[in-house]
Amino acid sequence: MGNGTELGRVRGLGSSKHGAQHWWHQRLTAAGNIVLMAWLLAAITRLPGHDYDSVRRWLSAPVAAIPMALLVFSVFYHFRLGLQVLIEDYQHGANRTALMVLLNFFVIGAGATAIFSILKIAFSGAAA
Repeated sequence: MGNGTELGRVRGLGSSKHGAQHWWHQRLTAAGNIVLMAWLLAAITRLPGHDYDSVRRWLSAPVAAIPMALLVFSVFYHFRLGLQVLIEDYQHGANRTALMVLLNFFVIGAGATAIFSILKIAFSGAAA
């Protein structure tokens, strides 16, 4: 009882117990992305100018750098979750494993680069 269908039990395809957690993470990051993107759009429209120096000065303040880093983290994590579902559902065999490894490297590398850029601007200050 509780192990899925008979065919699923034979193949070992019972519940993995992680589907609900993955689903909740996708929904939470989607909601966070909506809130943080609304903040970003509102903040950018309120800037006095849209040139490089204005944006750099704005991003050097912690009140802008922290939500921006959270936005980058949330977007890349949501991206990874979505692509993981795509790979798990539509790829099979060795391709699936290779794609999951490449996906992890890409998301970690791109996200880390984006957060590093935000932190570099935030810690360099408005002077320069």
